[in-house]
Formats: sequence, C-alpha cells, structure tokens
Amino acid sequence: MIHELRIYHCMPGRLGDLNHRFANVTLKIWEKHGIRQVGFWTMLIGPSNHALYYLLEWESLAEREQKWNAFAGDPEWLAARTKTEAQGPIVQHLENYMLAPTVYSKIK
Repeated sequence: MIHELRIYHCMPGRLGDLNHRFANVTLKIWEKHGIRQVGFWTMLIGPSNHALYYLLEWESLAEREQKWNAFAGDPEWLAARTKTEAQGPIVQHLENYMLAPTVYSKIK
C-alpha cells in the first residue's frame, strides 16, 4: 500500500469553497472511480490556515495512474470544477507526495 499526500494551498478566503467542493462534489466522483481517501485535515496550529491536507491510499502506482486519470478526465468533475471556480481559482498551488510506509508504521 502506498499513500499520496496532497496539500492544497488556497487563495485567501477560499478554503471554505474548497471544503464545500470536496464534501458535496469531489468525494462522490471519487467514489464512482474507486478512489479511497484516508482523511482530510486543516491546520489548527501552524504557518498557514489556508491549506487543506489529505491522504489517499493506493495498491500501486499503476492503480493510482489509472484511477486518477479517469477522475481527472471525468466530464462531471470538469464541469463541477469550472462551476466552482467561476469567481476565480480556489487553489493557489498544490504539493503532491507519494509515500511508502516504513516497516514499523501502523499504517501499511
């Protein structure tokens, strides 16, 4: 099992819009494509309260490539993203990391 850590750094004042999009749109489309989330977090104490952190789990990089590409090209997702960004972009930039568990990790 590998995990993907994604950090979305939002435009100022747009974190609520991003949270709304995940809760009401994105997760439903992910379910359709078999994308499994581990969890979502915002910063309680730290350098920025404009970021959303989340983890996805994958069996392999090949699974990730197949499912993520299907999601990224899904017309429902493309329309929803366009609609939710009608007032301008939500995400300023993102970071993406593929993580492999250590032998002593609770999550394998």
